[in-house]
Amino acid sequence: MNPNQRPKHTGTVYLVGSGPGALDLMTVRATRLIGEADVIVHDHLIADGVLELARSDAQTICVGKRASNHTVPQDELNRLLVRLAREGKMVVRLKGGDPFIFGRGGEEIETLVDCGIPFEVVPGVTAAAGCAAYAGIPLTHRDHAQTVSFATGHLKDGSVDLDWQALARPRQTSVFYMGIGGIGEICRQMMAHGLPGTHPAAVVQNGSTVRQRVVTADLATLPDKVKEAGISSPALIIVGTVVSLHRKLAWYAPILDTENRNALA
Repeated sequence: MNPNQRPKHTGTVYLVGSGPGALDLMTVRATRLIGEADVIVHDHLIADGVLELARSDAQTICVGKRASNHTVPQDELNRLLVRLAREGKMVVRLKGGDPFIFGRGGEEIETLVDCGIPFEVVPGVTAAAGCAAYAGIPLTHRDHAQTVSFATGHLKDGSVDLDWQALARPRQTSVFYMGIGGIGEICRQMMAHGLPGTHPAAVVQNGSTVRQRVVTADLATLPDKVKEAGISSPALIIVGTVVSLHRKLAWYAPILDTENRNALA
């Protein structure tokens, strides 16, 4: 849309990624925009303490997205962003991780484009990169993995519809977002499509924060280990032989279970 054709006083919507959880992993641009915003529309999974960066008079609206539980339906959220911008406000749509990696950022800006609302996208450190780094699990390594795949493990109607053959390739790291509820099915499918039960796998919960927990195992035993540890969302599943490097490379351990404490001693 030609800027000269926009309604007068239309505000701008900034889709901002807040990164995997640690406040100081946000970009400088994201931090500045949050401090300037009139309104911050945010999810549950945003960086710890990020709202404290907002102006004291800024309005904050939690749209409450969690797996299988969207407090605000997506269509309604899209309309909210349009309405706020048409009121002339500077709107930060704040998301965990990166807006364009399983963050529905593309859907939201499609609506903005259709309605002639100006917008900008501010990338963030996606959870896969941030959580893996803080767990000491490199996503690529010349001896282990030359490719990386990101997939959503979010269950719908009790099934996971993914390209398992592609995800279960050797010498690859596969990362599953929103997959804890379906971890048993994910591990079964990865084994059914060619990976051995001894193939290394891990779960990282609350990665990069002081609540981070890492559980390492293999495909055959990971679901039981995760259940025993009481791991819940938000957490990522990482499948690949790079997981075997965790014991050697783990550097960030704010909360140590017995296994990790012994490994790092």
